[in-house]
Amino acid sequence: MLYSVMDAPFMGMIAGTADGKRWSSNRVAGILVALLLLIFSLTPSLATAQSTPAGFEELAADATSAREQNDVSRAIELYGRAVQSNPKWADGWWFLGSLQYGNGAYAAARDALSQYIDLTPSAAPALAMRGLCEFETGEFADSLKDIQRGLSMGAANQPRNGKILRYHEALLLTRAGRFEEALRSFAFFAHDPDPNPELVTALGLAGLRVPILPKDLRPDRQDLYASAGKAALDYMKGDDAAARADFQLLFERFPTTPNAHYLYGYLLYATDPDAAVVELKRELEVNPSNPAAEVMLAWIPLMQNHAAEALPYAQKAVAEDPKLPSAQLVIGRALSETGDPKDGIEHLEKTELLQPDDLEVHLALARAYSAAGRKEDARRERLLCLEMTKNETTLALHP
Repeated sequence: MLYSVMDAPFMGMIAGTADGKRWSSNRVAGILVALLLLIFSLTPSLATAQSTPAGFEELAADATSAREQNDVSRAIELYGRAVQSNPKWADGWWFLGSLQYGNGAYAAARDALSQYIDLTPSAAPALAMRGLCEFETGEFADSLKDIQRGLSMGAANQPRNGKILRYHEALLLTRAGRFEEALRSFAFFAHDPDPNPELVTALGLAGLRVPILPKDLRPDRQDLYASAGKAALDYMKGDDAAARADFQLLFERFPTTPNAHYLYGYLLYATDPDAAVVELKRELEVNPSNPAAEVMLAWIPLMQNHAAEALPYAQKAVAEDPKLPSAQLVIGRALSETGDPKDGIEHLEKTELLQPDDLEVHLALARAYSAAGRKEDARRERLLCLEMTKNETTLALHP
């Protein structure tokens, strides 16, 4: 079973339970909806339309009564009739979508929440919940967009809710092939004392760069990805000795597995670049065509101001996968910093098309434009970098 919004360990935390025991899905769903409705009740309600249709007030009152009596089916029916009578009733769309979500009617909940979001565009909890509905209905690109937007607006301010959202964000990033971003999302769980086995397997999928969801993994491959996930999680916890032993066992049991050495090298990079280089070169011995490893082997000397040393790895990476944004970034930087800003800019502009919101790309463009004498372009990029940094700081201080 996918580690989902209905999974008991997450839901126990959300409901405030301390024991984390597995509850029935119906009870868990009911608690989630109760919590969400409580959160909503603490925020100012939108006013309904100035004039409401005849019978609306009675429908709204009956729907509220049914909800308060936990008569979910009748509450859904009544809220549905009420919002059809008065489509501007934002509270009604919220309660309808929340109850449908808790009842497992994800497509209907998505549509109701969309109506609510149209009326209250800055509603972070509704955006996040719609994203979770879209995950369940298989609308993965929309799900990632909504969950990340909800997170940026503060939907994870409650740590219990944050676990659900961060986990789904990590799953979706993995499925989209954005593996390094997925690993950063999984780091949120580094200090979880009893991680769900499916989370560990999901982490292994991200670390070994396999763009699928855990539920789609063949049973005979579970052991491999669980082993990789455990090794990565131990490293993220700061237990270097356990991680070293885990990775050594992984290499011994699965010696030809692509990206195993890459994963260890990627994790090592922040604290021990020299050890990272050793693992990345071992990766290329196992898997000679690995543009991600080539990118890292270019990136490390770039960060040490050795662009000439980075250039051969960058050239190989972009030759093997010209659509890989990080490959375009490292070749662009390496060329610009070895005296060829014109060709470097060409690659950096390709990176910008692939990742327009990446601050690192715009910083590199500002430097490259300046080196090429394109002062206005350099100034534009610097101003954009300042604005992006300001926005990131604002989100960090006021999530």
